[in-house]
Amino acid sequence: MPTSKKIPADIKEKWDKLSYWFIKSTGKRPNTNTLLFLIGVQELGKGKKSFSKEEKQDLMHLALCKLFSNSGFYQLEGLDEDGWPHYSLVEELPVLSVDEQEHFIQWHIIDYFSDIIEL
Repeated sequence: MPTSKKIPADIKEKWDKLSYWFIKSTGKRPNTNTLLFLIGVQELGKGKKSFSKEEKQDLMHLALCKLFSNSGFYQLEGLDEDGWPHYSLVEELPVLSVDEQEHFIQWHIIDYFSDIIEL
């Protein structure tokens, strides 16, 4: 992936479609953290509720593990006593610049939602 701040065209087009779908659904423009939080809530599977700041961070981490498991970087180990999924690292993530990390995450978010909406 390029190291510039410019989003690669393939990611940008699909990210824009995902953003448009989200705006139509909620009336709000999503950012990466918003989508990570929503994916985490979905993967936790406990429905809509209030979460503490720490739980919100845990949900975003859960989302990243789920997203990266689709590429073989993490593997689901099972659920803990509170019903939270736990993943283990299978393969080291690539070393990327901050911009590349953002694009890497966005690409995985796009992949996650591509099963739900046509991107």
